[in-house]
Amino acid sequence: MTRYELTNHARESLRKRPTIKMEWIERVIENPERVEPDALDPALEHHLGRIREYEGRVLRVIVSKRPTPVRIITCYFDHTRRRKL
Repeated sequence: MTRYELTNHARESLRKRPTIKMEWIERVIENPERVEPDALDPALEHHLGRIREYEGRVLRVIVSKRPTPVRIITCYFDHTRRRKL
């Protein structure tokens, strides 16, 4: 059973950001250091976690919290959160 589903946007984000590993995305989804609601869409959550293997940068993974499996909307390193998590 698939635990996560990537949207087309998430696939494109990963294509553009080949340094982001799926194992990091899974880690942040399963054990976020912080979870924030989306400012515009209450069905979305922002999961944030430091990636120690990548200089402690903060990975932000936006997910839809309703469907199962969890739908990954997008992911990126959040430069505004560097050293602030």
